[in-house]
Parts: sequence; structure tokens; C-alpha cells
Amino acid sequence: MEIYLDNSSTTKPRDEVIEEMTFMLKTCYGNPSSLHRMGFDAEKKVKWARNIIADFLKIRSDELFFTSGGTESNNLAIQGIINKNLRYGNHIITSKIEHPSVLDIFKNYENRGLRVTYLDVDKDGIIDLEELEESIDDETILIALMLVNNEIGSIEPVEKVKKILTRKRSKAFFHVDGIQAFGKIPLHLKEWGIDSFSFSGHKIHGPKGIGGLYLNKNVILNPLVFGGGQERGIRSGTENVPGIVGMGKAVEILNNEFFEAGEKVTELKKYFIGRLKNEISDIKINSGVDERFSPFILNVSFMGIRGEVLLHYLEEKGIYISTGSACSSHSKEKSHVLKSIGLKDREVEGTVRFSFSAMNTKKDLDYTLDVLKDSLEEIRRITKR
Repeated sequence: MEIYLDNSSTTKPRDEVIEEMTFMLKTCYGNPSSLHRMGFDAEKKVKWARNIIADFLKIRSDELFFTSGGTESNNLAIQGIINKNLRYGNHIITSKIEHPSVLDIFKNYENRGLRVTYLDVDKDGIIDLEELEESIDDETILIALMLVNNEIGSIEPVEKVKKILTRKRSKAFFHVDGIQAFGKIPLHLKEWGIDSFSFSGHKIHGPKGIGGLYLNKNVILNPLVFGGGQERGIRSGTENVPGIVGMGKAVEILNNEFFEAGEKVTELKKYFIGRLKNEISDIKINSGVDERFSPFILNVSFMGIRGEVLLHYLEEKGIYISTGSACSSHSKEKSHVLKSIGLKDREVEGTVRFSFSAMNTKKDLDYTLDVLKDSLEEIRRITKR
């Protein structure tokens, strides 16, 4: 039996996505920039995918740019906006619980002399909007925030940020890391006044190595890569056509079952939390089930164990989870997210993340709970010897 509960790290590609990509690799393999029929056919498929994804995001198709994934999208937006606007100010704002693909950019600019404000979060991982408002000054050129946190699933109130900028008469740009939000919670990029938004294909049962960046038509930034002028000069390089088309197919399917999938996953999370609380002692649930948290992510601390040990116990029984972000899983540093929400060292040490998809079932969770109880009992017995 194989139970996959690490969907925040990556998801299993849908069969339809694989079939579409196989067709592109075997049959429609022309370069979209070529002038012959095969190039034109590939270009048409890229345009189809762009329109599908733009419609899903309720944006213009010429505001969507394809990249290699979420990390590149974050870099392209953040560095591109900062480099273009340095003459207007040297202050940038983010939070303490961002993904490394955002935090490391900010640390780099901080080392180069920019002023950086790292916003605190509460015990649920939510920023204080008053602190944000007080942090904005005449030198602020960019605010970058994650919509859904990848470790604990907290949802930031991004819909209120543009109102604060308007009230402060600030011309700062607003970038949102939407990688864990895309395809999982309702999005209103235009209504929220977001200037740029990053997402990735492999979080929604699409392929790895492909992502996207929404740039409001009024945003002008400096590209990071120069070359053939693809993606309207914002991201040069021959397009990853199979990846783009595969992501388009994943979004097409997702669009038809978005609300049903969300409701199913919400019920799965509630069911799992209910059994955890009733059947396992000495735990701390770090991800709620209310509107402040994504239904797709559940972070739990098990006292008296090490998360990595529990992960391997479950793996032996065919259950796959994580101890945090896959992008920083090899780091020896304790999770900056868990420390920021006030967890004690023993709580951080015993923390694991279960992340769901609509492909999971209650039967999967029942099996996981049974194995989890046995594993915890054995680990705690061994460590108390």
C-alpha cells in the first residue's frame, strides 16, 4: 500500500497531463519560435495553455509569463521590481515565515545595503496589519508576502494590503508568493490589487520544471535573463512547451472540479484532526480548520519523538509525509516558521506535516492513523529506555 501525504512538496501528475505531454514530446515537438508548421502548432498549444491559465486566474493572457517554477517566478518578480525601482527608495518589506526563495532574496539585498523589515506573525502564522502599516514609509518600494504558508498552511490577509498602501499613499509594489495557494483556495488577484503573483505546476498535479508569473500590465521590471526575447522579453529562453501544455491541462481539469476538491479535502482534514485528538496523546495541532488555514496542509507536533524518525517509520509502511518544506529539508537549522509562531524546541523537534490532495481517501487516513499510533507507541517506548 502507498499513501502519499506530501502533496505540498509535490503532487502526482494526472494521467491526462502525462498523455498530453507525451503527445507534445513525440508529435508536436517544434520550437514555437520557428516559422514552419511544426513551430506554429507548438505556438498554438502554448497559446491554448496561456489562455486556460489566464482565464482561471481571471487575468489578461498577456499578463501571464511562463517560468521554470515558483522559485524563478519569485526571483524574477522581486529582483526585477527592486532593480527597476531602486532610485525611488531602499526599503522592502516581507514576513519572517516566507519561503527561502523569498527570504534569501531579501537577505541578499539587505547585505547590499537595503533596509529590510521582517514582519512578526502570531501563533497562527498571521501577520499584524498594523505593524505592516507602521512599517511603510516614503522609501518603501516593495512588499512581498506568501499567501499560504507552505509549512503550517496559514492564509495571510493579502486582500487588505493594497488598501493599506492606498491609505498610506504609497507607490510600493505588492508581490504575492502564491505557490501553495494556486488551485487550492479562491483567488482574486485583480480585486486584491496584487501587482505580481507566482505559482508552480507541480503543486496541482502538473509537471515539475514549469511555473508562471502574473504581472499586472502596469508593472515594468528589469528581466534577469536576456536572450531571444521569448515571453515578451521578460523571460528569454526556448519555452518548455511540454511543461507549459502539461500545466495547462492540469489547470483545465482543476477548473472543472475546484470547489468539489476543496470540499473533499476540507472534510478529510477535519476527519484526520478529529481522530488525532481523540486517539493520540501529547500532540499539538499547529494548523486549524477555519478560514485562516488552507485545508490542504496539517502541521502537527508529537511530543517525545523526532519528526524525522517518525517520517521513516511511516515510510516503511508505505506512508509518505514530510517534516517541513522540501526545499529546505536538508538544512540543519530548525524551522524558521515554527520558531516564529512560538513553538518550543521540543515541539519543533517532533513536528511533521501531512499535506492532502483530492486523490486521498478516508481509507488512506484510517490506515495512516493506525500505523501512526503504533509507530508513536514504539518510538516513545524506545526513547524512554
